[in-house]
Amino acid sequence: MTTELAHDAIASSAPPTPTWHPVTRLAFRFSVAYLGLFCLWMAQVTFVFLGVAALWLPEEAILWQMLALEPVSAWIGEHVFGVQAELAMSGSGDQAAIWIQCGLVLVVAVLITVVWSVLDRRRRAYPRLLSWFLTALRLFVGGQMLFYGFAKLIPTQMPEPSLVALLTRVGDLTPMAMLWTQVGSSPAYEIALGAAEVLAGLLLFWPRTATLGAMVGVISMAQVFLLNLTFDVPVKMLAGHLLLMGLVLLAPQARRLANFLVLQRESEPAAQPPLFASPRANRRATVVQVALGLWITVGMVYAGMESWREYGGGAPKPELYGIWEVSEFTVDATPIPPLATDPVRWQRLVIDVGSAGYQRMDDTIAPILAMTDPTANSMTLAAAPTGPAESPQPYATFTVDRPSADELTLHGELDGRPTTVTLTRLDLERFPLRSTGFRWVQNQPHFS
Repeated sequence: MTTELAHDAIASSAPPTPTWHPVTRLAFRFSVAYLGLFCLWMAQVTFVFLGVAALWLPEEAILWQMLALEPVSAWIGEHVFGVQAELAMSGSGDQAAIWIQCGLVLVVAVLITVVWSVLDRRRRAYPRLLSWFLTALRLFVGGQMLFYGFAKLIPTQMPEPSLVALLTRVGDLTPMAMLWTQVGSSPAYEIALGAAEVLAGLLLFWPRTATLGAMVGVISMAQVFLLNLTFDVPVKMLAGHLLLMGLVLLAPQARRLANFLVLQRESEPAAQPPLFASPRANRRATVVQVALGLWITVGMVYAGMESWREYGGGAPKPELYGIWEVSEFTVDATPIPPLATDPVRWQRLVIDVGSAGYQRMDDTIAPILAMTDPTANSMTLAAAPTGPAESPQPYATFTVDRPSADELTLHGELDGRPTTVTLTRLDLERFPLRSTGFRWVQNQPHFS
């Protein structure tokens, strides 16, 4: 009798089993299937968890999920949509192949939802699975916020405008190049954007601050998604999904947030659902999540500093760094006048960190590879390769003569013809984009 009474007391004190609305159960099953598959398929979402180790893996190892589906997406692209859908390592996340593969993920998720709903139709709620799903989603979003945040906090995603960009007419810029120039011209602004994303990422790895992190992340990703849409940046799919996942993370807290922020009602704490029944196990799970966030942070800082030293503001400048204006251009011992219609004469030569080019007389810029040998005082120019498999083809070799630090004379052959070019280095501070500083007092707006 005593045992039965104790059992009845425990049963009466246990919380009632929740019952979700049928539409809620269906939406949950689809969310788990689709967002779970998306995060596992989208290579960028998962590779950040490798931390520093990701830097030493070949690109094919990181993109193995997408590469495995490439034959299927290529076939569908050709036979269903009539487009070429080969996966290219172009840096674009909105390729036809990727959209087709995302569509496959959607179809599989729908099938899983249907089968799951039929086989598990008697279940009324998924409180424990919800805890694990939200935790996994939180870590996936947090990893991406750290990835993109540190690329801006250590300003390498949008570096300061290149020397070629200083010579490019605004009307010749693509919307994406315009956005990159705008953000990169103000490193402080870019760092502030990155700091917000890093803050969101770090907060998401600690359950106690996860709701705040999701709120900051949603605001940040809403801005990123809008910029991607309006400036045609090819990361629309991923940015849109990260925004969606942030909203899913906030969905269980929607009523509490509305009561606290809008309706001015009393609200319960916005706590994350526990993973385990044991408080000790939950504390250990928290330690693991925080440690994972720190591991990713170390990897992103290391990768960011490597990029900064390789091609960012910390990269060493070449000896002939600058914009060199042509004063004399002689071919076959005949001076060529500076006519806008001349297809051979240069207007300027640009030597930048990791890139080079020359400006034609019609103001268009031809990208080139400029390889210099200071010991031999020589310079070799080659056409910039248009693909990863293409090797540079040299078409000019010059002997370099420098009468002074800002004067340059090139003697040699250009396309097989004897050529002499005399150049003078421009003062980069003549460009307002580089020389106009911050001022509290401005009597007139500085548009030009």
